[in-house]
Amino acid sequence: EFRRVLFRSLTSHGSLQDAHDLMARFSISGVPIVEDDGRLVGIITNRDLQFETDLTRPISAVMTSENLVTVPVGTTLDEAQVILHEHRIEKLPVVDGAGHLRGLITVKDIFKRRLYPNACKDEHGRLRVGAAIGASESDLERAERLVDAGVDILVVDTAHGHSQGVLDAVARVRRGFPDVQLVGG
Repeated sequence: EFRRVLFRSLTSHGSLQDAHDLMARFSISGVPIVEDDGRLVGIITNRDLQFETDLTRPISAVMTSENLVTVPVGTTLDEAQVILHEHRIEKLPVVDGAGHLRGLITVKDIFKRRLYPNACKDEHGRLRVGAAIGASESDLERAERLVDAGVDILVVDTAHGHSQGVLDAVARVRRGFPDVQLVGG
């Protein structure tokens, strides 16, 4: 679950328990709410759940759905910081022209940028992700799953980087995934 899952969301017909469980599982304080087609319709935060006693109620009963502050795809973190401050909010949904949720910028993103200014990020400001695979032929399946998930670099990892088996593994990965960054050793 690398790039494919940049943010978590729920649908409006889910329960408050679903929202509570998701926020607890991923240690997050809010979740965008979407329709089945991915169109943003609201947001629910810890503040919305704080005094709720009946977690069987639908999310739609307590989510914020009116006057949602959103930004278009392509908004920079600097632009988002101004909007977050101006509206005194902590989460800023990113939507496309049709209103489909495409991302979420949070105050935490801004703080992390300040704390880790030299973090290795891609052109979209996302942390780069590397993952190791072994040198056996069966590791190609793992490589495929990692590439599908959006990994930035694969490492053929072994204790004996100079062996023919590693050279063969690097060649297999290169043939199967010509566009992925690759390290062997």
